[in-house]
Amino acid sequence: MKHLLAATALLAATATIAAAQDLPDLDGREVVVVTENAYPPLQFVDPASGEAIGWEYDAMEIIAERLNINVVYENISWDAMIPAVSEAQYDIGMTGITIREDRDELVDFSDPYMVSQMRMLVRANEDRFATAEEFAADDGLLLGTQAGITPFYVGVYEVLDGNEANPRIVLLETIPAAVQALLSDDVDMVLSDSAGGEAYVNANPELLKMVGEPLGTEEFGFIFPNGSDLVAPINAAIASMRADGTLDMLNQRWFVEYSLGQ
Repeated sequence: MKHLLAATALLAATATIAAAQDLPDLDGREVVVVTENAYPPLQFVDPASGEAIGWEYDAMEIIAERLNINVVYENISWDAMIPAVSEAQYDIGMTGITIREDRDELVDFSDPYMVSQMRMLVRANEDRFATAEEFAADDGLLLGTQAGITPFYVGVYEVLDGNEANPRIVLLETIPAAVQALLSDDVDMVLSDSAGGEAYVNANPELLKMVGEPLGTEEFGFIFPNGSDLVAPINAAIASMRADGTLDMLNQRWFVEYSLGQ
C-alpha cells in the first residue's frame, strides 16, 4: 500500500547519510504488522476512499524503507491484539498502544514514537462541566469509552470512583463508536488522547471541543513478541526519524493539516 505523501517520501529519501549508515539492512524480510484501523488519525479507514491510512501507516512505510523490510498488514480487534502479538501470531502491533508496565510483561515495546495527553472530548455546546471534578459531581453525566484501553482506566480511576462497573461508564466497541455516541447525545464525554481528540475537533469544530486540563500523559509504542529481534532495528529507525525531523513532519501532516472526511 502506498500511504506516503510526496513530502513524506522526499523527507525519508533525504535523511542524513550518517543516519542511513547506522541503520541495519534486514534484506527484504517480510514483517507482519497487525492493527485495528479504528484510531484516527493514527490508523483508520478513509471514509472517502476506503483505504487504510494514518500516521502509523506513514511511519511504518518510512521504517520499512529505511530498514529494507517488506511489510504485510493484517487487522484484528483491540481486545485480541496484545494476546495475539504475545503469542507471536504477528511480528508487530500498532494502534496507538500506551506503554505500560503491565503490558510489558506480555509483549516487548519499542521506544516511544509519540507522547500524548488524556483530554475530555465533549459536544461543542457543552456548558454543564469544564473539569473532571465537575463531571464526576453530576451523577446524570455518562462517559463513553472502549473497554481495556487507557481512556477507560483514566475514566474509572482519575475521573470517577475507581469502580470499573460504574453505571456511568458506557462501553462502546471502538473509540470512533464512542465519539458517535457523543454526537448522538447518548453519552456526555469521551476521554481521548490529545492527538486523536485534536483530529476529531479539527474535523468537526462546530460539533466538538476539548475541555479541562490534561488528565495524565502517555507514551505510544509499537509492540512485539517478547524477545523479538525486530525491537532494536525499529528503535534505530525511530531514532533516525526523530533526529531528521520526520516525526515532527508526520505530526504536522496528520494532526494539523489533515481533516477527517477530507
